[in-house]
Amino acid sequence: MRYFLLSLLLLSSLHAKLLMTPFEAIHLVYGSKVVITKKNILLKSKQAKAVSKIAHQKLKTKIYRIFKIQKDETIIAYGVLTMNKMRTKDAAVLTMINLEGVIKSIATIAFNEPPEFAPNKKWESLFEKKTKDDTLRIGKDLPTITGATLSARGYAKGVRLALAIYEAVLKK
Repeated sequence: MRYFLLSLLLLSSLHAKLLMTPFEAIHLVYGSKVVITKKNILLKSKQAKAVSKIAHQKLKTKIYRIFKIQKDETIIAYGVLTMNKMRTKDAAVLTMINLEGVIKSIATIAFNEPPEFAPNKKWESLFEKKTKDDTLRIGKDLPTITGATLSARGYAKGVRLALAIYEAVLKK
């Protein structure tokens, strides 16, 4: 009985909640006619230092997944997928950034914490039209999520990182 309860507890804590794919999120924002190309990038040391400086945070990895969004063979935006610790588990957030470096939208791709700690669409929309020049501080520039301040900070950190990757690596 003890092993059964332990197994049940372990299995329930291992579930990962995939909410949507990055492709679905991009199509929701840009429509179904856009062409999406995904690729992993490995930041070079110089790029990693620049990203870290712009984002005001240490990098946990130098590997990121990027989505190039094209319409009529012209790049119109990029999506940057980041993973950040919310409380004790990670969440994947896709930040969609236009060619001017302005956030078009963010989307939660996966959220491994209990659902009550997840932000709603209205809160996520507060990131729209933000740039790397916005500090994205919780409690100052963005409101907290009642009972989920760590989640709010995790989102802000991920979005700052995505903007920094755009600025240091993707901007042409």
